[in-house]
Amino acid sequence: MNNQSNQGNQSSFYGLGIAPKILEILDRMKFKVPTPIQAKAIPIAIDGKDIVGIAQTGTGKTLAFGIPMIQRLVQLQARGLILVPTRELAIQVEETIYKVGRLLSMRTAVLIGGASIYNQIQALRRNPRIIIATPGRLIDHLRQGNIRLDDVAILVLDEADMMLDMGFAPQIEKILQHVPKERQTMLFSATIPERIVKIAASHMKLPVSIEIVKSGTPAEKVRQEVFIIKKEEKPKLLAKILDQYRGTVLIFTRTKIGAARITIGLRSLGYSTAEIHSRRSLTQRREALEGFKTGKYRILVATDIAARGIDVKGIELVVNYDLPEDSEKYVHRIGRTGRAGHEGNAISFATPDQRGDIKKIERLMRSILPISKHSELTNSRGFEAPPDQRPRGSHSFYRNRR
Repeated sequence: MNNQSNQGNQSSFYGLGIAPKILEILDRMKFKVPTPIQAKAIPIAIDGKDIVGIAQTGTGKTLAFGIPMIQRLVQLQARGLILVPTRELAIQVEETIYKVGRLLSMRTAVLIGGASIYNQIQALRRNPRIIIATPGRLIDHLRQGNIRLDDVAILVLDEADMMLDMGFAPQIEKILQHVPKERQTMLFSATIPERIVKIAASHMKLPVSIEIVKSGTPAEKVRQEVFIIKKEEKPKLLAKILDQYRGTVLIFTRTKIGAARITIGLRSLGYSTAEIHSRRSLTQRREALEGFKTGKYRILVATDIAARGIDVKGIELVVNYDLPEDSEKYVHRIGRTGRAGHEGNAISFATPDQRGDIKKIERLMRSILPISKHSELTNSRGFEAPPDQRPRGSHSFYRNRR
């Protein structure tokens, strides 16, 4: 792969090769200064070259591939395909693409699980120019003969490392068999594990590598701290922390039942709280995310399905109630706060036997995580759900531990 420098100091979108009409649209949308990934990727992508872009979440990757895709499709009798790992991210990407492309008659379609297949078939019959899809649902449509991909001229693999983490490698390989070999491919990822390198080598033509930050680098302005506590002390500490912060809070758990338990517990303390995980329907997840964006819910409790699919400005605090299963997910989680140059906070709970997990995160980020004290913990209130609202098997979680 050809390498581009780590800097991106372009002060405006002018001079990147963007067509005047799209510049007008960006100006109307109040986009004035490109992010580093946009400044580096847009000119290369407009030239039709393959790209491997390594950048954190929240750095503007959607426009980095969306602007060139729209501009090139205006000139081509072809389609663009964007593959993403989660439903939430698909909706988020489509919202951004639609804002830029609608004035250029660039119709879009979103193909995701949990939504009506019938409605998606109707959308495909309207001949969309850009398709945003999760791999599983796209395979469903291919099997049913609802879509052909032989006219795809531009393919984007967004959050590629997360797609591989979620086990989508077989589906991606199958989809790649349906798209023409003569195409432009853009791969974007927060990290670059060996599997990403293999995809680039097998399915891309001399891709230009753009690494805006080193793989595993956390968001620049996020203040991080870790509390080493026993598992049973977590509810008390969470309640104490929520008393100290006034803004929006995103809480991550490892499991769906954990997310449900925390949500009920926090509601019992009077906090407006929603939950988002794979057991919730698409409608429920949309409502939770929209409510979090608009302020209906101050707190959102999520599993890793939301680590990269949430684009909410101004999240004050991310809490890792449970440490993630692998170190890279830690970087994605805390990237939900401190976005677009703003300051943010990330607090993680670790049990005494998880010190090794902390060391792994530190090695990945090449920095030390500060360990904080919790001397006032014994004086803080716990949270407890009413007996009839507790999830089955969760009673011990809600015992009052004063």
